[in-house]
Amino acid sequence: MNMINNDTICAIGTRTGESAIGIVRLSGNDAIKISEKIFISNNGKPIKEMASYTMAYGYVIDERKEIVDQVIISVMKSPKSYTREDIVEINCHGGIIATKKVMNLCISNGARLSDPGEFTRRAFINGRIDLTQAEAVIEIIRAKTEQSLKIAANNIKGNIKNKLENQRKELLEILIELEASIDFIEEDLEIAPYEDLEKRVQIVYKEIKELVNDEKKGELVKNGIKVAIVGKPNVGKSSLLNAISKKEKAIVTHIPGTTRDAIEEIIYLEGIPVIFIDTAGIRKAKNLIEKIGVKNSLRFIEEAEIPVIVIDASAPLDKYDEEILIKVNLNKAIICFNKIDIANVINKNDFKKKFGENIIVEISAKKGIGIKELEGKIIKKMGSENDFDIQDKIIINIRHKRILVEVISCLKNSIKAMKNKMSEEFPSADLKLAYNLIGEITGESATDEIINGIFEKFCIGK
Repeated sequence: MNMINNDTICAIGTRTGESAIGIVRLSGNDAIKISEKIFISNNGKPIKEMASYTMAYGYVIDERKEIVDQVIISVMKSPKSYTREDIVEINCHGGIIATKKVMNLCISNGARLSDPGEFTRRAFINGRIDLTQAEAVIEIIRAKTEQSLKIAANNIKGNIKNKLENQRKELLEILIELEASIDFIEEDLEIAPYEDLEKRVQIVYKEIKELVNDEKKGELVKNGIKVAIVGKPNVGKSSLLNAISKKEKAIVTHIPGTTRDAIEEIIYLEGIPVIFIDTAGIRKAKNLIEKIGVKNSLRFIEEAEIPVIVIDASAPLDKYDEEILIKVNLNKAIICFNKIDIANVINKNDFKKKFGENIIVEISAKKGIGIKELEGKIIKKMGSENDFDIQDKIIINIRHKRILVEVISCLKNSIKAMKNKMSEEFPSADLKLAYNLIGEITGESATDEIINGIFEKFCIGK
């Protein structure tokens, strides 16, 4: 990525193609100067005389003074702008040719095409946002669910930054006291006792542990949970998917092996996206296509957070049912006895004794019986019985979690050193490392490699 921060960059800030508006953005010292070369205001007022956060109507002209497009210019002057530099946004009519022509005119008059994420990177470099807020920008762009959008919107306000800054400040104050006792060991200097310092480190430790624990639930809320509907052919897996989704998503016939590939449907339970996967029936495959389907089904069983095993309650258990029960991790599974509207041949009491009552539900996918009970059991398996409100939580991402796991280890070591009354150098060394690691998250001590890796994920123009 180009590290020059005193030139002027430009990019198309909207998706290329036919649309109502196409926006060309400029940011930098010469953003206003370059815009004035290609823009004629309808009221004759120069852009440099416009107040910040105002707009002007006029025309973009080319080098021959011919009109390229009728536009509206938006001006945001330094330092109160997204990048803390002068920003000009040229709102063109949407379209590939007009928008690209305006951008090329900006480049030919002194601007440079921006690198991916360079506008947001400048906002970070110029101190308007920290690294966690920059990451929240891309999380907003990529949000696929309402809940994931809420999490990103909370983070862009600086929730993570504020929390970690408080923890980092506390660690710094503890470090100062420890370092003072090392530097002035022979002086009659009053130092806080180890017991008090240890309690303060314990508080930081618990707060960071809570952030790490909440990340798992946050990922669940953001990305959803996979529920694989598995079983032998013709037990009603596709009917169950249709009953849950309340539409004809899967083909339902009495011919075994109808589903050859996985069919997915996303349903929201308690606000969490649940991805139901109707898999191919597991049995001895009769042809290559079915063999691939069975192989994929076994993979989905492994990958799913919750496998739902469908068993035909109107027929005796056979070897395929038993093989599936062996293959599935029953600690995370739910067993569905389907077709209870037809008959109840299977002795469910034996199952309840062997596997426990909590993982068994009786349903009729065809009649819609027991579907709500099944959904309730899935919610319990997710651990989301109203015990996780994202409005009150700070949700970190995977990068943050990886670093904070290291921080937790450092804090544990420092606490142990204090408990064992080891000399100040030992807890101090671990606390220094924890302090610097937290700085990697906010960007205060992050390397160029980390920063580049984050901004390379952005699109050009953001």
